[in-house]
Amino acid sequence: MSKTVFITGGSRGIGKCAAELFYKNGYNVVINYNNSEKEALELSDSLAGSLALKGDVSNENDVREMLQKAITHFGKIDVVINNAGVSFSKLVTETTLSDWENLFGINVTGTFLMSKYTAEHMIKNHSGKIINVSSIWGVSGASCESCYSASKGAVISFTKALAKELGPSGITVNAVAPGFIDTDMNKNISPEEREAFREETPLGKIGTPEDVANLLLFLASDSAGFITGQVIGIDGGVIL
Repeated sequence: MSKTVFITGGSRGIGKCAAELFYKNGYNVVINYNNSEKEALELSDSLAGSLALKGDVSNENDVREMLQKAITHFGKIDVVINNAGVSFSKLVTETTLSDWENLFGINVTGTFLMSKYTAEHMIKNHSGKIINVSSIWGVSGASCESCYSASKGAVISFTKALAKELGPSGITVNAVAPGFIDTDMNKNISPEEREAFREETPLGKIGTPEDVANLLLFLASDSAGFITGQVIGIDGGVIL
């Protein structure tokens, strides 16, 4: 029976690329979206048999309902990719409490809720893979992105601790930490800033969603069965 992957924020960027790649590799694909309905439905139509589910990952009821629908439809969930997230760049002195709560609600609470309720399902099967999308800024921190860095750093700590907790149940938990990736999230970056990122990257180029999707596919595979609690950078060598 085909394995099933549930991808949050699966309608665009890294999530979309991952959905297409996993589909090509024989997975049943669940595409979660919240606001990008048009893109999600178009993607689902192009991946025959996939399932598009609307829901806010920071809302507990939405998460529970989405996971139940996915399990009812495909029988089980083998892999969850916590990709949904928002970027945020502002001086800490200009950041409001509302900014902070919204940022952590999606980037951290969403990862927690999806992991919690997916783990309940995976524990019964004594197998499963949880893969969280963090950021190099969660590793090193970034000026004017202290709050964003904090949220992605929280994802890293959560990943490491959860891997120890779920390991005895046969579940691996890992995180990827992308550098500058050419996605819609970075569309507001000026050409000058983009070029600066490229020059600071030892490989001398900007990363692509395909680069990240390939790593996600590997971590979901049996070949990565003895890898857990790791944070794998995919940044062209920015952090060595």
